Amino acid sequence: MLAKVLSSAVIGIDAYLVEVEVDIAPGLPAFTTVGLPEASVKESKERVKAAIKNSGYTFPDDRITVNLAPADIKKEGTGFDLPMSLGILAATRIIPQNILSRYLIMGELSLDGRIKPVKGSLAMALAAKDAGYAGIIVPFDNRREASVVKNISVFPVKTLSQVVDFLRGFNSEKNGVKPEKADISGILEADNTFDVDFSDVMGQEHVKRAMEIAAAGGHNLIMIGPPGSGKTMLAKRLPTILPPITFDEAIETTKIFSVTGMLGRGEALVTKRPFRTPHHTISDAGLIGGGHIPRPGEVSLAHNGVLFLDELPEFKKHVLEVLRQPVEDQKVTISRAASTITYPSSFMLIAAMNPCPCGYYSDPKHECHCAHQQIQRYRSKVSGPLMDRIDIHVEVPAVPHKDLIGESFAESSEAIKKRVTEARTIQSKRFSKTKI
Repeated sequence: MLAKVLSSAVIGIDAYLVEVEVDIAPGLPAFTTVGLPEASVKESKERVKAAIKNSGYTFPDDRITVNLAPADIKKEGTGFDLPMSLGILAATRIIPQNILSRYLIMGELSLDGRIKPVKGSLAMALAAKDAGYAGIIVPFDNRREASVVKNISVFPVKTLSQVVDFLRGFNSEKNGVKPEKADISGILEADNTFDVDFSDVMGQEHVKRAMEIAAAGGHNLIMIGPPGSGKTMLAKRLPTILPPITFDEAIETTKIFSVTGMLGRGEALVTKRPFRTPHHTISDAGLIGGGHIPRPGEVSLAHNGVLFLDELPEFKKHVLEVLRQPVEDQKVTISRAASTITYPSSFMLIAAMNPCPCGYYSDPKHECHCAHQQIQRYRSKVSGPLMDRIDIHVEVPAVPHKDLIGESFAESSEAIKKRVTEARTIQSKRFSKTKI
């Protein structure tokens, strides 16, 4: 008895189709998974066996072989639990094969038959649509994420028995499985507020102007000034003046957050431009991506948003040097023996640093105790080629006390954002017939 179930897996941030073939043959009881499964996939047999029994179905006492095709690509994750269990039930004639073949299916199983969310469901829904499938069956918690893909029906499910009833046509009102529909415009407009605003910053008008220019042109910027001058405060307010994220940008960014498991539970899309602030102890693999099983790094998590590196010279020099190519090419290519993966990394690089180790070089109110060699060694931690890729360099002096306690008016982020959006609209029209 043979059954086939269509599922999916992720390489990089894109999904590819996986055919789960289940064969049940006479012989001593055994459960074998082939097709280069990782440890989490091999362990699926225990979850699948318990889930089928605890859902009220009979688990066959025969020789079960599961093949994950294509067999030359390593499979990882727990998303094959549900396809395997449905394949076993289809092979024992509980589920009709012709109905099963219409859908792409994914989901992790609990021992009691509940279906848990998986990573990368947005990318998998896009793969199912491109392959021309009628619908996709996803865990209930992944429903909003997958439903933003147009022209494909998304069916959220909570339990194994619910999926079986749906595929057999027993879709009662109480246990019904209905297609999930997403209001994309409502999702993008739902949460556009920020807890911070440029009106909170007193003084530093020339720095605000520099940040407005950087936001309008997507330029990289570095702020140099003593401690307490407001560099970090200003950087955290940069996302409040960036133009709203578009639907295409939101899809790209959400795919990255989805495959890394960082998308909020029940969240449909990343509706705000990312603002990533890695600590200076980060490794080069953590910054640009990589690892034994390659994962996106901070430069990719900041795609279509901002990467803020505070205390820039405190980062390890070799970590900063790997930023050169992503800043220039707006993508990261990670090569391994088995595969080569490319992640997008189109971000604004915002950096902040002190002028010297003690931080008070050229500050009129504090004396600097650093020797010339110390200052030179400190600044040399950031190489010339990297500094050359940062378009705007601005000094951020300490704000006088009278300006901090005064009642001077500070312009709001909303007013600055309007000018930034207008500037980008003009540029879009100007370069519409070019490759820029």
